[in-house]
Amino acid sequence: MQTKSRTSRVLVVDDEEKIRTILAMILTDAGYTIETAKDGFEALEKSVSFRPQLLVVDLQMPRLDGIETIMRIKERHPQAVGIILTAHGTIQSAVQAIKGGVYDYITKPFDNEQILLVVKRALDVFRLTEEVDELKKELQKKYGIENILGGSRLLQEVKHRILQIAQTDATVLIEGESGTGKELAARAIHFESKRKNNPLTIVDCASIPTNLIESEFFGHERGAFTDARERKTGRFEEADSGTIFLDEIGELPLEAQTKLLRVLQEREFSRLGGTLPIKVDVRVIAATNKNLEMQVTTGKFREDLYYRLNVLKLRMPALHEHQDDIPLYVEHFLRRYRAAFGKSAADITPEALQLLKNRDWKGNVRELENAIQRALLNTTRTSIGIEDLEFLASGSKTMPLEFSAVQGLEPFIKSLTERSERELIIKALEETHWNRTEAATKLKISRKTLFNKMQQYGLGEGTAP
Repeated sequence: MQTKSRTSRVLVVDDEEKIRTILAMILTDAGYTIETAKDGFEALEKSVSFRPQLLVVDLQMPRLDGIETIMRIKERHPQAVGIILTAHGTIQSAVQAIKGGVYDYITKPFDNEQILLVVKRALDVFRLTEEVDELKKELQKKYGIENILGGSRLLQEVKHRILQIAQTDATVLIEGESGTGKELAARAIHFESKRKNNPLTIVDCASIPTNLIESEFFGHERGAFTDARERKTGRFEEADSGTIFLDEIGELPLEAQTKLLRVLQEREFSRLGGTLPIKVDVRVIAATNKNLEMQVTTGKFREDLYYRLNVLKLRMPALHEHQDDIPLYVEHFLRRYRAAFGKSAADITPEALQLLKNRDWKGNVRELENAIQRALLNTTRTSIGIEDLEFLASGSKTMPLEFSAVQGLEPFIKSLTERSERELIIKALEETHWNRTEAATKLKISRKTLFNKMQQYGLGEGTAP
């Protein structure tokens, strides 16, 4: 326990030498690393090299008061947590300090147990803040611009455009075929923007039942409809201060488009069954694999909503437009799935790679990802060869299963059923260019069921467009 405390650095600031000495003794005995300063200016100087995690500062000091001292040190060390020492007569000032960002206050005269308890709690807050910041850095690394693979000129231009868009707060429309990485682009825009530390809410417009769209977007009050047993927060409210990503926006029915338009215009809505207006500060990013201009012409998409969404446009290119990136994607997917599938295949033969480069990938990067997964499952060698990619030439031909009496009839039928189901799903996805909505319709199952089946059979791991 003491070893853990030793890493915690506490800066004690008080113009009374006696108070400084007592506090330093108490905290040193508890295992903390202590530095002291007689006033705010000395504290500022010492904080540069000491890098305090916790500040215990007297409220009333000459030259620079305690609150100002804490604020100025936090400019250099934002994660540092501040505690104010105050006499009974200035408690109101200490309370005001807490409202301004100081963690807590301790009244003089104090006892040892009180000091140690407040210090421990404050350092717990420091450690939690550190953990949150580390998590945010990991999210930035995982979903930022570096997560968009591609070294070709075209992909470099796309990444440059994403960084440009991220510096603004304007509404964005991302266009591109299914499987081109539209969700990856939306995530990168958010995590490269000033909103990166705030929520990113992802809404799959195609998967929401028509009668629940308003409730999903804006929430509802208890009793708003038959099954509304309690208040529900909508997705726009969840995204307040952050970004909302409306995937497959072209699937929204016209009535829902009208309600969405009002939110985009006024950044205000009411919960279903409610009357109070709720204002939100939300950046909107929408994506579609449809030609929305054509949808407007045919009356399937509101023209005014289209122009509201089309403030900034980003087009994600089809894979056949940047085939030079295929080797990079293949290497990435091999690295991702090799261990997961328990395979030793570390690379791919030049002939097999050339076959992949020459193919017209109608399902784009997602289809290539699925092809690498299937090839890994097929191969028994250390390198994927052309023979492991025969399914690309033969469509979705089902591989025969060998029946074993030891295996038993029931497991055999189960394996056969799952293999057939997987192949039928792949066939439907390939025929619809990996459009999940169209594939689900073709298979006569719900889009959610298709999504779950794709995860079950390792078909793209549920990666969004």
